[in-house]
Amino acid sequence: DISPLLKDPVAFRTLIDLLEDHVRASFPKIDFIVGECLDSRGFLLGTPLAQRLGVGFVPVRKKGKLPGATESISYSLEYGKAELEIQSDAVEPGQKVVIVDDLLATGGTMCAACELLKRLKAEVLECLVVIELKGLKGSEKLNSTPFHSLLQYD
Repeated sequence: DISPLLKDPVAFRTLIDLLEDHVRASFPKIDFIVGECLDSRGFLLGTPLAQRLGVGFVPVRKKGKLPGATESISYSLEYGKAELEIQSDAVEPGQKVVIVDDLLATGGTMCAACELLKRLKAEVLECLVVIELKGLKGSEKLNSTPFHSLLQYD
């Protein structure tokens, strides 16, 4: 739960500083931050990070939440099925993106977001999260996509 971080302006600024430092050190050239969010927490982290980096922000949302033509994917969650969408013109082929979210659990949502971006022929540089629940082995589902978490819990 990142609610305490969001409530505290110093803690939230520190979190965005850590994410920014990691992305700047790891990727000298990036076009977009992608906020992967069924519950909108990826927006809360991705938009200030994109602004700090001077790049655009691209949302990946629940089906039916984005205007215009979209690309969608259905995937399994631990409690059922869900669908994610991205606008069809959100990125151009070859553009470099980092996908950001608050938490990686089983990895289903993050994998779906990666697949959507690959369909648009974007280059996914990394999946970046604040918290990783290692015992659920979600990062293993990402296959060859680079992954980084700030905090890990067993």
